[in-house]
Amino acid sequence: MATKKILLTEDEMPRQWYNILADIKMNPPLGPDGKPVTPDALAPVFPMNLIEQEVSSDQWIDIPEKVLSIYRQWRPSPLIRAEALEKALDTPARIYFKNEGVSPPGSHKPNTAVPQAYYNKEFGIERITTETGAGQWGSALSYACSQFGLECKVFMVRVSFDQKPYRKTMMATWGGKCIPSPSMETNAGRSVLEQTPDSPGSLAIAISEAVEAAVSDKTGKTRYSLGSVLNHVMLHQTIIGLEAKKQLAKVNEYPDIIIGCAGGGSNFAGLTFPFVLDKLAGKEITIYPVEPAACPTLTRAPFVYDHGDNSGYTPLLPMHSLGHNFVPAPIHAGGLRYHGMAPTVSQLAAEGLIIPQSVTQLDALAAGILFARTEGHIPAPETNHAIAQVIIEAKKAKEEGKEKVILFNWSGHGLLDLGSYEKYLAGGLTNFELSDAELEKARAIFANYPKPQIIKSR
Repeated sequence: MATKKILLTEDEMPRQWYNILADIKMNPPLGPDGKPVTPDALAPVFPMNLIEQEVSSDQWIDIPEKVLSIYRQWRPSPLIRAEALEKALDTPARIYFKNEGVSPPGSHKPNTAVPQAYYNKEFGIERITTETGAGQWGSALSYACSQFGLECKVFMVRVSFDQKPYRKTMMATWGGKCIPSPSMETNAGRSVLEQTPDSPGSLAIAISEAVEAAVSDKTGKTRYSLGSVLNHVMLHQTIIGLEAKKQLAKVNEYPDIIIGCAGGGSNFAGLTFPFVLDKLAGKEITIYPVEPAACPTLTRAPFVYDHGDNSGYTPLLPMHSLGHNFVPAPIHAGGLRYHGMAPTVSQLAAEGLIIPQSVTQLDALAAGILFARTEGHIPAPETNHAIAQVIIEAKKAKEEGKEKVILFNWSGHGLLDLGSYEKYLAGGLTNFELSDAELEKARAIFANYPKPQIIKSR
């Protein structure tokens, strides 16, 4: 009988993160003067030890022992063979998923929340501000701050704040303070509310509020923390893919196809970047980031320089973007409602090393229900986007009669997202797809911005 669950011991857990900046070439982030941003310019926002990781060209970065000790609360996470899903699809493909839902907050997000809290604490920081979409990141950072005795303030996108009320309770249980965004607490929030009193919010707006709240603290003891997009976040997440490699080797398997949902890029990068290293060395792998059709950042938006936030507080980042003032439709996959994409992920897409895909809200939820009725676990709405693509690829393998190995990241459970399932099962959800007119409106913002170069890493 095939092995259902592939486990690693704590001693087998990776002791280093993989840094993809050692192996690809990138356009630099730019400051207001159009010149590359220096580490000192980022110092009011991030602690210098994290800034050093952000710009590091070292291929491997040691994981501190204090971080490993907290990782051991749930890591190594299991790799599971989705045999029941395979049977339901009648596919010759072998499907494996990395279960990141076993962490205390129920998603992959603590993989970076814990080290970020650790490095802030080591630097003497006492308070951290952040944003969150669906609440997964805000929950994870609240949890991580509780482990190191830090205060945590979370600006949560208003539509998700209303859709997912128990996320606020989860954050409060760990000591985090959750505020719906846009809020009256910051200039950025007040400006949005003056123009749009009923704004549903966006991650870009919430980022502006969180950055402003951090840099306006005159004590110097507050910093901002980001749950996706930047390089130090991506590298912390690579423990997922590094574990998966070891687990697949235990059963003499290697993936033909790797899939992850993609909003800002962190869980996708965490699983795939260690395999991108193999692809750069010549390995044949197809890698799919999957996003919502309602927020098609990688599949339809241009590769440009844009701000990561609504108010222009952040540097200009080289990324696929729908425009920093873009407000996505209120789909239930709140963690994928971001206007931009991680520069590292955007670079891989620009080079053709990964192949972006998109799926609709209804197709994603249908995939999640099939997964729940076969494999038992109820996935987060974000994770359902990856599962929808897995189903497409498994059916294709059947049509082609090929025994492909498919690996995907099960980035989190949906037990606090049951409102989306309730509405779907009652027929109360619809699809949102971005029109060409809306896309052209979003593109207009880049007219006066610098243009990134298309750089080849190989």
